[in-house]
Amino acid sequence: MPEPTHGSAPEATCSAALPGGTRPGQIIFLNGTSSSGKSSIARELLRILDEPYFHMPVDAFHAMRSRREVGPEALPLVLRRTWMGFHRAVAGMAAAGNNVVVDHVLSEEWRLLDCLGLFDPRSVVLVGVRCDLDELRRREQARGDRPVGLAARQFRQVHAHGPYDVECDTTTTGAAECALRISSFLARRSFPTVFERLRTKLLPGGYPSAAEG
Repeated sequence: MPEPTHGSAPEATCSAALPGGTRPGQIIFLNGTSSSGKSSIARELLRILDEPYFHMPVDAFHAMRSRREVGPEALPLVLRRTWMGFHRAVAGMAAAGNNVVVDHVLSEEWRLLDCLGLFDPRSVVLVGVRCDLDELRRREQARGDRPVGLAARQFRQVHAHGPYDVECDTTTTGAAECALRISSFLARRSFPTVFERLRTKLLPGGYPSAAEG
């Protein structure tokens, strides 16, 4: 194990600060379709926010998977397990006191329910990242690394849950301006959060296991 670098906390001190005595980290939860600009906003947030934040995109988790081809019958379960693991990794980082920027696609209802059961709802700022469908199609074609029609398939469901703490429309607004809007909201955020209200509404009897969802 490498020796701690100059100025870093000793290992014993870090262990003592883990959950039980640490306040959960902030989760800035960016939700929008593919190609809506979430990753660009996340990069800008990491640049301008005063406290340290980690950008955790689900694409990074998909990229960790081996390149072995997965058959069409097995693929849905593999993808679901990837999303479930992603959610739990985010929850673990935040529970240890780390601030996290998540970019997500709530195009299936179970994903939201899973996050509502795992994340400290008072620590989540839910951000709607919207974009005009024609512009999404243009971006999708220009980038060339997404299946054609992916954003259109996600478009109707991704914002179906309703409210947000703060919203951005990247059709005409750049990532830097969106990040500034989110940063400004953090300084004046109110309670209960949208995540708190959604948890009360959608999980009134407690959190069902992911296997039941």
